[in-house]
Amino acid sequence: MIEIIPAIDIIDGKCVRLSQGDYGQKTIYNENPLDVAKMFEDAGIKRLHLVDLDGAKAHHIVNQKVLQNIASHTGLIIDFGGGLKSDEDLKIAFESGASMVTGGSIAVKSPEIFMQWIQKYGADKIILGADAKDEMIAVAGWQESTGVDIFSFIREWYSNGITKIISTDISRDGMLQGAAIDLYIKILGAVPGAYLIASGGVSSMSDIIELHQAGIPAVITGKAIYEGRISMDQISEYIR
Repeated sequence: MIEIIPAIDIIDGKCVRLSQGDYGQKTIYNENPLDVAKMFEDAGIKRLHLVDLDGAKAHHIVNQKVLQNIASHTGLIIDFGGGLKSDEDLKIAFESGASMVTGGSIAVKSPEIFMQWIQKYGADKIILGADAKDEMIAVAGWQESTGVDIFSFIREWYSNGITKIISTDISRDGMLQGAAIDLYIKILGAVPGAYLIASGGVSSMSDIIELHQAGIPAVITGKAIYEGRISMDQISEYIR
């Protein structure tokens, strides 16, 4: 069974979603992220993908209080990302209740720091963010293309111990047009042992089932839940 991981994206302490990473296309879905997290937990969800969008823009952790609040009032396993650039950022994230952290831009721009994180905290606590447009890695809140192809990028970090990868096809993120299944199949073909977490484009439970049938281990979904295309009852039934 594919692992379903709901996403909560945070701006100004509120639960929001962007379209294609564009801060100008922001929709606020809930003023209290903790209420959303509890809703997920009540449905049987075990894990949460929490993204500090303010942090991604500021290049350092900003919304650690939201992380701390959710971690202290739920039993969810939280992976946290968005703007983590330093050892101090990671220290704050883990002390605030994150079980894992996600690094994307840092793995491209400061690979020596990302490698130090793997060595210090263990590869099981570090998730590689491999976000791409046209199969090329994009960083800096998806505003900057690197010219690095996604397959080489993942293979390199997999050889350095990373096993968990979150991959977003930027062109599909927040668009509710279906997941980039062909891309994910190609990634697993390039790195068969990876725990690949698909992200972006999920519009319904049928998309999730299609990912499962393609052999994708896990999926992140956000907007489809917030806009009522996937219900908590559907998720609960699938988990059961």
